Formats: sequence, structure tokens, C-alpha cells
Amino acid sequence: MKKIIRLIPILALAVSCKKDGEVSGTTVTTTTSAVIPAVYNKIFGASSITSDGTYITVKTKGVPSHKSCYWPTSNALYEAFATGSTTFNGESFQKAPNQIVEQNYIFKIPLKPALNSSHAATPMGAIGFALDGVPLFNQYAAGGVALGNEKKGFDQYYGHPQMTGSYHYHVEPIYITTVKSTKSSLIGFLLDGFPVYGPDENGAAIAAAALDTYHGHTSVTEDYPSGIYHYHVTATDPYINGAGFYGTPGTVTQ
Repeated sequence: MKKIIRLIPILALAVSCKKDGEVSGTTVTTTTSAVIPAVYNKIFGASSITSDGTYITVKTKGVPSHKSCYWPTSNALYEAFATGSTTFNGESFQKAPNQIVEQNYIFKIPLKPALNSSHAATPMGAIGFALDGVPLFNQYAAGGVALGNEKKGFDQYYGHPQMTGSYHYHVEPIYITTVKSTKSSLIGFLLDGFPVYGPDENGAAIAAAALDTYHGHTSVTEDYPSGIYHYHVTATDPYINGAGFYGTPGTVTQ
């Protein structure tokens, strides 16, 4: 009888360790909502989502689930987009020579994001991710210059690949805001763990004056009824993020 009593907690620990914080693809297999909040169920482009109680780790291939002229022509998602077609903010599309290539991103973001008064600058490259697993980039092109003519290379869903084939968004990911969800919905997270929302709030376009220098503000959202700081995408520079992260950024590896 004593041996049986000693084995019970060991077995219970084994079961809980196997289940806690485990997500496969887009299907949550854990029942511990305190480990992975339900809001992360909205991420539909992850290969896995886990948590250690301090950070949420999201692994993605970094490729869109929508059509693009930047897929290889052999890919079922390839769709031509003619030169001169209208893309972001009325720009006349000019296709770049790059193609979409799968990556291996690991995003590690704080489970409980908090203000960091140092407001670290966003890096070149991924500063967060959209719900489809595609990286979000800041408002600069290579060399830290304004996007300028680079916007002409945005495809029919306002994304494009860099030379390594890494597809990304600098601006509103309209596949999410117009096909998968709405203009006021959650579209992703930055590395500091704070959410990013579309260009609308309470049924109207968010005014730039309502956002701070980091391109966000604190208010109630559908996913955070108690309120939270969050970023908004807008149609004008800086598009997703302004003068740096509002909180302490986690990490991204590729």
C-alpha cells in the first residue's frame, strides 16, 4: 500500500507535464488556460505554440496561406498580379525578382507583456508576427530608409519576400483584415507580447491622434475586455509601430 501511495504523485506529474502548454498546429490540446490564453487560438499559421509560464513560443514557416504572385508558378497558391495593377495606397505594382521560400521562425514573446520605459528600437527584420505566421517588419526598407518605392513591390495582399525568400508584411495584412476577419480584429503580436489590431476601432478608422509615439494606446478590445495596450496598423507611416517597442521584446530566431 505504501508503494502505491508513493507512485500516485509521480504518475500525476507525468500526465500534467505531457499536457501543459502543448498546441499542435492550430489545435489546442492543453486544458490549462492559464498557461496559453485563449487569444492565441486565433493564430492559424503556427506549426506549434507552447508556453513555459513566462513566454509563449510560436513556431512558424513564415509563409502566407493566401495567393501571391511571389509563389513559384508550380505552387497552387501562385496567382499572377500584373505590372501596373494597384497595390498598397494606390501604388502601381512592380514585381520584384524574389520568390517565397519556407523559413523556420521561432518567436518567443512575453506571456504577460508589460511597459518598459526604455522602449527599445525595433530591429530590421521580424518585429513580430501576424496570425497567419508571417513576420511583421517595421516601417523601413534595407538600410533603415523609408519604404519609398519598395511599396510598389507589395503583392495583392500587401506582402513581399526579401532576397532570402522570407515573406513579410510592413503594412496592413489585408488577407487577415478583409478575408479571415475584419478591419477591427486582432491581426498579430509584436515581440514585446502586445497585440496588434487592424485600422478600425469601434466601427471607425482609428485616428492617428489617438495613438502614441509607439503607434498604440490602451483600451478595451474584443480579446481583452479588461483593457490592454495594443498597436494599430494604419495606412500611413509608421504603419505598424512607431518609435520602438512599448514593452520588453522577446526574441526571434530563424
